[in-house]
Amino acid sequence: METMLEITDLKANYSGIQALRGVSLNVKQGEIVALIGPNGAGKSTLLNCVSGQVRTAGGSIKLEGDEMTGQTPWTVSRRGLLQVPEGRQVFAEMTVLENLQLGATALRSRAAAYPLKRVLELFPILAERREQSAGSLSGGQQQMLAIGRALMGGPRLLLLDEPSLGLAPLIVKQVFATLLALNQEGLTILLIEQNAMQALAVTNRAYVIEQGRVVHAGASSELAHDPEIVAHYLGQGAGTG
Repeated sequence: METMLEITDLKANYSGIQALRGVSLNVKQGEIVALIGPNGAGKSTLLNCVSGQVRTAGGSIKLEGDEMTGQTPWTVSRRGLLQVPEGRQVFAEMTVLENLQLGATALRSRAAAYPLKRVLELFPILAERREQSAGSLSGGQQQMLAIGRALMGGPRLLLLDEPSLGLAPLIVKQVFATLLALNQEGLTILLIEQNAMQALAVTNRAYVIEQGRVVHAGASSELAHDPEIVAHYLGQGAGTG
């Protein structure tokens, strides 16, 4: 498989702390890859570096071989690298439809891989509530809206930061079923997930990050049965950060 995202020796500082200390990882086209690890490990910082929201202090981020380090979030999104942020961050006073249409501004001249009709098919509740304000939706519905908004931007690589955070188990199941369906259609996904067991169950490969470094990497199915991984990360769950 062709490499979609390649991160080499990435360093970053966040709030005066060295959050990333030389992280290297890759995501191949068509994969779902997970980042797991304890609170404050640097997972969200890494995702925010990739999407251009946090400045790097060294290293390289390449998308299909093109250097993306130091690019603005707007430039990154126009290249088809779209992020679903932690906490959804929908625009509460705008309608569901307006939030979705806002996502499409990242397309520029690129073709719409996920036009409005397709997004509403994936999330029927959004079709029912398209004229409601986003702030009136439940947490699970807002998460669907945040994913739908990113899809409207035509992602080649979708970044997700804690998609199950604060959601009921049934909604979590629905969200991950949709992500798996999108992946089966060819969408490449890089996922941070607080529920490490859930993350390993739906991904091809995973990286374990601790104190700003990759400390384990491998096939998700193997990591899920590694005694050390189970003892340190799966028993207590991996947190945010």
